Amino acid sequence: MNIYTTDKIRNVVLLGHGGAGKTSLAEAFGYLAGLTSRMGKVSDGNTISDYGKEEQKRKISISTSVIPLEWEGCKINILDTPGFFDFVGEVEEAAATADAAIIVVSGKSGVEVGTQKAWELCERFNLPRMIFVSDMDVDNASFRQVVEDMTTLYGKKMAPFHLPIRENEKFVGYVNVITETGNRWEGKEVVECDVPDYSKPNLESYRESLMEAVAETSEEFMERYFGGEEFSDAEIRSALRTNIMECSIVPMTMGSSILCQGMYTLLDDIVKYFPSPDHRKLAGISLKNNEIFEANYDFSKAKSAYIWKTIVDPFIGKYSLIKVNSGVLKTDDLLYNADKDIEEKIGKIYVLQGNKPIEVKELHAGDIGALAKLTAARTGNTLSTKTNTIQYGKTEISVPYTYKRYKPVNKGDIDKIAQALQKITHEDTTLKVVNDGENRQTLLYGIGDMHLDVIASRLLNEYKVEIELSKPKVAYKETIKKKSDVEYKYKKQSGGHGQYGHVKMTFEPSGDVENPYVFEQIVVGGAVPKNYFPAVEKGLQESVVKGPLAAYPVVGIKAVLYDGSYHPVDSSEMAFKMATIQAFKKGVMDASPILLEPISSLKVTVPDSYTGDVMGDLNKRRGRVLGMTPVAGGKQIIEAEIPTSSLYGYCTDLRSMTGGRGEYAYEFVRYEQAPSDIQEKEVAARAEAVAEGNVEE
Repeated sequence: MNIYTTDKIRNVVLLGHGGAGKTSLAEAFGYLAGLTSRMGKVSDGNTISDYGKEEQKRKISISTSVIPLEWEGCKINILDTPGFFDFVGEVEEAAATADAAIIVVSGKSGVEVGTQKAWELCERFNLPRMIFVSDMDVDNASFRQVVEDMTTLYGKKMAPFHLPIRENEKFVGYVNVITETGNRWEGKEVVECDVPDYSKPNLESYRESLMEAVAETSEEFMERYFGGEEFSDAEIRSALRTNIMECSIVPMTMGSSILCQGMYTLLDDIVKYFPSPDHRKLAGISLKNNEIFEANYDFSKAKSAYIWKTIVDPFIGKYSLIKVNSGVLKTDDLLYNADKDIEEKIGKIYVLQGNKPIEVKELHAGDIGALAKLTAARTGNTLSTKTNTIQYGKTEISVPYTYKRYKPVNKGDIDKIAQALQKITHEDTTLKVVNDGENRQTLLYGIGDMHLDVIASRLLNEYKVEIELSKPKVAYKETIKKKSDVEYKYKKQSGGHGQYGHVKMTFEPSGDVENPYVFEQIVVGGAVPKNYFPAVEKGLQESVVKGPLAAYPVVGIKAVLYDGSYHPVDSSEMAFKMATIQAFKKGVMDASPILLEPISSLKVTVPDSYTGDVMGDLNKRRGRVLGMTPVAGGKQIIEAEIPTSSLYGYCTDLRSMTGGRGEYAYEFVRYEQAPSDIQEKEVAARAEAVAEGNVEE
């Protein structure tokens, strides 16, 4: 592949609802640009983008792939992203890296929730965008309906550049709104034709809107427009490019990726209307002087790059995908990673075409490439030189809230699973592994259930280890409500020295559920010698790990040792520890033990029309709604407190209730007494596990 300067580069992310046709569009681009001799199909699992085994098996995109292609003397880096919400981290990384976006909408399915989420993402990253309506070869596809729906949602900035021509219910060509000409496909050729009568009213109104937008770009144009003058095609295109880059106009075009119709014009429009990286602003911090470093994709400045994605593939190895933010990166450059405080020689530079690495000699500012085998590098790291050390802000990625417990199917695979998950977390920043020591379980956090299922499947197919996902144990805790006074004498005689420890203790609530216990001793007269006090506390330490009620950790207990006795020969630290453990069990059970459950603060963001359903569902989950706050876009943030146990499966239920439009976030706030039915259920489950011999009593 040739070397391209910054002004000849276009970085375009494909966004849209799952199944809208992003991967098919990328495949058509690749075919037209000569990357392949025949077009692959998602259903056949042979596209450039979806090269992963999971993607081929499930027939969906799971990770973002880069397809660099050459067109009209420019290099277009196409970033093909997943449409399913569980892989939103991949989409956010790609959107943050791109300089423009094409939102793909199926002409058959129309505007869907994924379309709106794609728009919101473009707004968040201030991306110039186009709407491409796919599936126009399908009988019931309607370009007009998509235009109307998008205009209703986002106003007059929607600007159709083309209109479909249909004959005998077949998609045969398009009308160009700018040139006011008709075009037909005849084989691979495009032949000019008359504009059909049914298109003329729409053509007139759409062109009028475009001319108004052109006129608004300067006072001179405005005067000419009101003077009845016509603008030349070159003037129109130049003005439209300005409008598109300012996001004041969003072109709408259409075609069929499967039949490769409308692709030439779309690729031409990417080159004509979308900005090169040097039109975008970008700044970091110079760590040498703590001043702002205006990178702005300027090739003449000190070299720097940002790692926006990592690929760790057992078959193709590890690649750090970078975007060059300033300067020119060359083979064998020495780069410093400030995040890891390590300097590494980068060796060869590649561009990845799906999973196919192509070696290049250099990458100019604004270009996207890949570096192999950077051992310490992680997604979000900045690469620069030691003489000009620069740091860029990390891309904010969605936080994972769905979690499941996982266990190895084969206990001998524990280390292999840990290593494999570590590699996958380098690649997938929305995956989190948490070791919950208190409840003796390991948790896997992801964006949704499908995300976690894909991880389990990848472990099996790529790393040859199997895990079992299940409902996690809730982090309940035990405490007491009353005071108890107990004594326990631990005696054993088995020839020679015996064991003797005798304690009298009180147990009462300490009022501090943040800490397991408070220990005091008020022994007088040496009834229990001082050297056994640490043994008594050791007994408490071991006891609070697993309470006598339902084997959950114990908190908020004050234990006072006030009396006891000892034997000058048989007493030992072990004996006093054992006596304390037994006294603790009895003391807690005599002091009205209760179960505490974790409570989370929950924020649910939903469109206004779904608030009733969501609040009703929260009530069923024992949630307490605290209030509602309206936010932009006709949405409400519902704030509530809810038992953490009720949040299991909430991601799927919320998506189902809101058609995928709802989002939520939560965090732990405190512990509260669990209702009696929950406590009884947990105690019964514990008793059953003991009876079946699954756990020790």
